[in-house]
Amino acid sequence: MLYGLVARRSILLTLSLLTACGAAGVGDGGKGQVAVTNRAAKAALSGHAAGEVPSGLFLAARMAGQSGDLQTAADLFLRALAQDPTSRELREQAFLSCLLTNRPEAETLARGQPDNAAAQLLLAGLEAQRGQWDRAEARFAALPQQGVTQALQPLLVAWAQYGGGHPDVALATLKPYVAGQRFRGVYALHAAMIADLSERAPDAARLYHVAQTEYGPLNLALARALASWQARQNPGPAGDAAAAHTLAALASVSPDLQLALPSLQRHAADRQVRSATDGIAEVYLALAAALRAQDASEYAALLLHLALDLRPDLTGARLLSSEIMAASKHPDEALAVLAPIGPDDPIAPLIDERRAQLLDQLGRVPEAMQVLARMEQALPSRPEPWRLQGTLLRGARRYDEAVAAYDQAVQRTPDPQSDDWPLFYERGVALERLHRWPAAEADLLHALQLQPDQANVLNYLGYSWADQGIQLTRAHEMILRAVAQHPNDGAMLDSLGWVLFRQGDTAGAIKELEHAAELDSEDAEMNGHLGDAYRAAGRNLEAYWQWQRALTLQPEADTVPVLRAKLRTVQAELGVPVTTATQ
Repeated sequence: MLYGLVARRSILLTLSLLTACGAAGVGDGGKGQVAVTNRAAKAALSGHAAGEVPSGLFLAARMAGQSGDLQTAADLFLRALAQDPTSRELREQAFLSCLLTNRPEAETLARGQPDNAAAQLLLAGLEAQRGQWDRAEARFAALPQQGVTQALQPLLVAWAQYGGGHPDVALATLKPYVAGQRFRGVYALHAAMIADLSERAPDAARLYHVAQTEYGPLNLALARALASWQARQNPGPAGDAAAAHTLAALASVSPDLQLALPSLQRHAADRQVRSATDGIAEVYLALAAALRAQDASEYAALLLHLALDLRPDLTGARLLSSEIMAASKHPDEALAVLAPIGPDDPIAPLIDERRAQLLDQLGRVPEAMQVLARMEQALPSRPEPWRLQGTLLRGARRYDEAVAAYDQAVQRTPDPQSDDWPLFYERGVALERLHRWPAAEADLLHALQLQPDQANVLNYLGYSWADQGIQLTRAHEMILRAVAQHPNDGAMLDSLGWVLFRQGDTAGAIKELEHAAELDSEDAEMNGHLGDAYRAAGRNLEAYWQWQRALTLQPEADTVPVLRAKLRTVQAELGVPVTTATQ
């Protein structure tokens, strides 16, 4: 049947990832997909799809899910399942779509799928919330010993044992994994939290130490757990200092968290896990983060959903879920998942920064500016709200206002470090767009001083010099360094072609500019540059078509009359009739 051929390439991909089964059928890069539109999905749902057959409903459901309309996908999968209740594929997909949309049918469908790992995780979570810890433990213990569940299972079993009032058994369950090699730090962290909650301070201290040394790169969950332990075990200045040191180390690893460092330090003593269900949610979050780093976002999204079912206030899960949605080009959903996070959350400043970025992507710039204004009032000494305001204004081509915002950010950055290079780069770009070149050049050089091998700065400064016909040798060398880092970046190859053109190497310029135009065929400036190079080589007809194409690609306003003048000149030479576009 049709869904037997395509189900394992479903938008969710979750079952094969959960159990590492059916991997050979996952993800053929979209080849062979049937072009069913969202309109077709709606038609199928309303009963107007041709034939009203399950296969058509299935395809429409897949496309609804791919477009982000999971409610419609769930409705269509359920309708298809009602017509073919024996189909395992339809039952699995109906369950998953209902799970991801919080529909009550998910639990009923899960109970009919004992071999479905996702279904068993949902049921175990529901049993945990109801205090049925023996049932939850048994369900976790029965998970397949393969794929990612092999790493997940001991942690879930241990938390269920703790929830059932057996902390000694839980610690014994994790003991061999803490002593092992793979994921030792993760197991140690969860064992430490169980010992901590059980008031076994010596065990907790030993296990937190193992976690700190074996976990790997510091992350938010680990740093907050360690800081909480340090602050609670040694109340007073010494404990506060140790916790502050741990959180400061986190901010150095993840510069974005600098914005939230003061509030994180104020909440340093807060427990990150207060119950067994909290612990299970943290397990899901940790594994979701690891899978997200490996581009397994579908399974990561499922785990985050399960985590938030257990613990709706798990801010880290909301933040990661929002990132996945934004990367999938659903900024509206990414914004919605952040909505429950209030201003008293320790990482609220970081959440507001994300909100402003998402509002900007949605074209809701005034709302984004309101969020940033609130951040500026709450964090008067921090540069980040002002820098982000400058970025939004620069994107809207409000360059004067952008520079003023960047000025405020620079004033709040008295001792710039290497990570601060974007601030000076971005202000330099805005200044260059205002034709304030000396100031722009100074900012770009400062950014390069802070980060000497930064490809964007090398490219922008090198191109700007080449465009003005100055510093050509140095510009060429800098652009070559940028291209070496990004050999398939159209903008950087365009810069290389342009500096060669300025140096008189027309043949070399054409080679690079043609490559750039192939990579970014819809870029007006690149097509215009290629036209200039063709013109210099005496290839006037090709120049004519490149300039004509550039005019159709929404070029910058100040380049339009320049392109039209070039076209009129070459039209006269070629005897081509003058068009309305070039008048």
